[in-house]
Amino acid sequence: MRIVVGHLFPDYLNIYADRGNMAVLDRRAAWRGHELAVAAIGAGDELRPADLYYIGGGQDREQELIAPALAAHGEALRAAVDDGAALLAVCGGYQLLGRFYRDQSGGELPGVGLFPLHTVAGERRMIGDVLLECELEPGERRTLAGFENHAGRTYLDEGAEPLGRVLAGFGNDGESGYEGCRVGRAVGTYLHGPLLPRNPWLADRLLAHAIAHRTGEVPVFEPLEDGLEAQAHEVSSARARARGGRY
Repeated sequence: MRIVVGHLFPDYLNIYADRGNMAVLDRRAAWRGHELAVAAIGAGDELRPADLYYIGGGQDREQELIAPALAAHGEALRAAVDDGAALLAVCGGYQLLGRFYRDQSGGELPGVGLFPLHTVAGERRMIGDVLLECELEPGERRTLAGFENHAGRTYLDEGAEPLGRVLAGFGNDGESGYEGCRVGRAVGTYLHGPLLPRNPWLADRLLAHAIAHRTGEVPVFEPLEDGLEAQAHEVSSARARARGGRY
């Protein structure tokens, strides 16, 4: 199957190896006989129809440069997710898919409005390995391990669904005990590193949801040989646990 991916602003939002997430999706799709067709979407482009959208992280300068153009995709991007497209947003991209990002001077960057949240710049950066417990399907608990480096404090609206509960690290704001957000098949998170090589179950979930957008049915994948991925997850998890809880 040909899985169409829309990669939003790849030339601006790609720090801490976030582009590696695309490489993982490509290989795991290929190992199962599928083709990943990736199209870059930038300023001035129309939002192409896709089964999966991806946006990485960037520093404040890059976010400021692309925020208005990204916000202009808001209506189309929200409609795509409502229609069942999958999405992964990391760090800066995660922040800009909320309603707004307020910097330290009080200025606001417009957001897409996909995630029910807003972000406010803080004085102190929240940096280090992080470990989450997620229950994306009832009764099925898994862990996500990654690396966070953000000054923004992200506040979810009442009733919004976080991606997971923080076991070690800071998460959205260093206080709530939650990290990330999800809406439909869309996932937003602060986890860099990149995220997917050490969390292959999330990569497979995104691919399955992308296929379901095309076929109407979520496939059940046969397991892959993920020994190296499991080791990467364990190393990252151990670093996070050694780091300890939130401040």
